[in-house]
Order: sequence, then structure tokens, then C-alpha cells
Amino acid sequence: QVQLVESGGGLVQAGESLRLSCVASGGTFSRVTGMAWFRQAPGTEREAVATITWIRGSAFYADSVKGRFTISRDNAKNTVYLQMNSLQPEDTAVYYCAATYGNVWSVKEAYDYWGQGTQVTVSS
Repeated sequence: QVQLVESGGGLVQAGESLRLSCVASGGTFSRVTGMAWFRQAPGTEREAVATITWIRGSAFYADSVKGRFTISRDNAKNTVYLQMNSLQPEDTAVYYCAATYGNVWSVKEAYDYWGQGTQVTVSS
């Protein structure tokens, strides 16, 4: 089992920044091949924001956040981060951290474990 705990969400104004953190724990975490951040706004599907492979640190970004968001990981702390700059109202959503034992794809079905989510609200 893997447990994921997100933090760092909040209310900001457009143009400001936030950094989300996700701490992973559990006896089987050594099997995790990658992690990701997804988001879900009311009435929409959960969508991938960014993914990262755990060993090499190879990252993927959704087109909507390229150049504004950066995903990173600290292997020693079992933590993945999402630095979000130039936030816009359309970034408002609940952000979820996810972990996978398999392929590090940008679809929610590829992920085995999920955090509880953290709310990000961007006002205009």
C-alpha cells in the first residue's frame, strides 16, 4: 500500500504562485515507477496536469500548463512537488497527487494510488 498526502493549496489572485507538495509513504512505495498531479474542476473530468518518472525524473506537462507549472521530486523525501506560476482562474480545481506501479501515462486509469486532494482557487 502507498499513502499520499497533499498540501499547499489555497486561494490566490491571478498571476500569483503556489507550490503543492505530496508526501508518499507505505511499504510498497519502492515499487512506484512514477507520480503525477491531476486536477478536477466541478462538472469536469479529472485531467492530468503533469507526470514524472521516479528514477529518471522525466516530466510530461499538459499543454494548458506548459511554461507555467513545474513538477519535481525529492527521492530522499518520497515527495513530489508542483510549482505553479502565473496562475489563472481556469486553474481553479481540486488537485490530486497519484502514484503508479506501471507506465507513467497521463490518464487516471494508469494510477494505483491517490491522495485526498487539495483545493486551489484563483481569483481574477
